[in-house]
This record gives sequence, structure tokens and C-alpha cells, in this order.
Amino acid sequence: MAKKAHGLGRGLDSLFQEAEDWDSTGLQEIEIADLDINPDQPRKSFDEENIGLLADSIRDQGVLQPLIVVASSNGRYRIIAGERRYRASRQAGLEKVPCIVKDLDIVRQMEVSLIENLQREDLNPIDAARGVRALMQRCGYTQDKVASRLGKSRPAVANLLRLLSLPEEISDMVREGQLSAGHARVLAGLTEREDQIRLGRKAAEEGLNVRQLEALAAQIKAPKKEKASGRKKPLDPELMELQERLLEKTGMRATLSGTAKKGKIILQYGSLDELNRLSEILDRIG
Repeated sequence: MAKKAHGLGRGLDSLFQEAEDWDSTGLQEIEIADLDINPDQPRKSFDEENIGLLADSIRDQGVLQPLIVVASSNGRYRIIAGERRYRASRQAGLEKVPCIVKDLDIVRQMEVSLIENLQREDLNPIDAARGVRALMQRCGYTQDKVASRLGKSRPAVANLLRLLSLPEEISDMVREGQLSAGHARVLAGLTEREDQIRLGRKAAEEGLNVRQLEALAAQIKAPKKEKASGRKKPLDPELMELQERLLEKTGMRATLSGTAKKGKIILQYGSLDELNRLSEILDRIG
């Protein structure tokens, strides 16, 4: 039977087809000791309690969905989708797990890994945003292209990438579950890092919901809008697009002012990692 074409945006169904549609390597039982985790895995943190619950289920029912892997070297395999199942299987004491061995280039590997994690509601938005940025930088994708590949809208991708401009302290709160994706989007809409940190701490400490945080953010924005009214002209559409592209390419908050003929660009970084990443980007350009 001929293989069918599937868009990645439709999910991982295309990678779990009937046996006759699989590559010649197909479904295999592979030793857990021969599996390696994916260094490009978007998910950087795993809930140990959930892993434990999954391990209990695996002891009772086995691994119901195979892992997706690619052959690497020396008879080893890299996990592209299914690291949670891998971790839980190890905890459950399994020696082998079912795997589908695929022949995927590095771009497809990143896409599949990112999609599997985006389809899980417990993936925190910071790791998701970093995964999207890595995919865009590695593959040279625009926001439109990556939105199409992931089955997302362009505004959804843009809003996700905006979270990368948050201070590291706020990013850590989001990753640890102290703040939700909704909280993060509200804080990303503030221009001053001091305001973001102050409101982020307040929301986490007092358990504020998103609506309450929005109200506080609106109070901060109102006087600044009044102060700026009549003095600051809005950016030209071309400069707005450039400002968005700078965030997209660097992951840093970019502020443009002036006109197409003369103005200034301010890039804000919140950690040494962000500064090092900018240096790497400049090295590639040079």
C-alpha cells in the first residue's frame, strides 16, 4: 500500500499508521538500555508524580503507544517522541519497549518532537516557545511557515514567542507552574521589566487569577498611555514588522523608535544565556 501524505499540523497520526504503511524497519521491541533521549527535546522538566502514575499503568497494561525513534550510531536509537513513556517504562522495570523506527532528517525530528509535546496540555508555554524558536532558527522558518507546519494560527505562534521576552524569574515561575500561560501573556504585554517582575510575584504569592492580573496591568498601562498621548507617533507598519522579526529571530524584546530613515533599536536581555545567544547569532551573520 502506498504511503499517504499527512500534514504535521494534523498531529502524530501519520506516524502511527497501519503496519503495512510503516517503513521497512517498522515496529520493533528495543532494549531500553539502547535508547538515548533527544537533546533537542522541547520539554525540559517532567512531573515525577505523573511519571509514577504512568509507570503504574505500564506495569498493568504495558506500553500502549510505541515510541518513535531514529537509528543513531553503534546500534543505538534516539527518542524523537515518547520520552515520558521511556522514563515511566524504566521506572516500571521494563527491559524492552515497542518502538517505531523512522528515517527522519533533523528538521522532521524537531517538528515531530515539538508537535507531540504541544499536543500535551501539561507542556509549559516557556518550553513550547523555546521549541518553536529553535525550530524557526534551525530551519529558517517564518512565523507563517511554522504556524502552518504545527497546525497553529500565526497570532498563536506570535503570542507564544512573545513569552520569550519575559524576565528569567517570571519564566521560571511559569515553568514551575506558579503562573499560567494566561498570566504570562498578560505580563508579556507590559513594557517595563520591573512591572513584569512585581506583578508576577504578586500574582504567584496571592494566587491572583488572570482577570485580576489583567486589571492590575491595565492600571499600569493607563497613566503611561496618557503621558505618551500626543507626543509619540505610532510606528510605521514596516518598522512594526521589523520589531516583530527581531523578537522572532533573537528571542529578545526589541523596541524601535523613529522613522524608516532614522531612529534607534533597543534589545533587552534578561540573562547571560540570552546575551550568549545573541552573540552566536551575530557570529553566524559575520
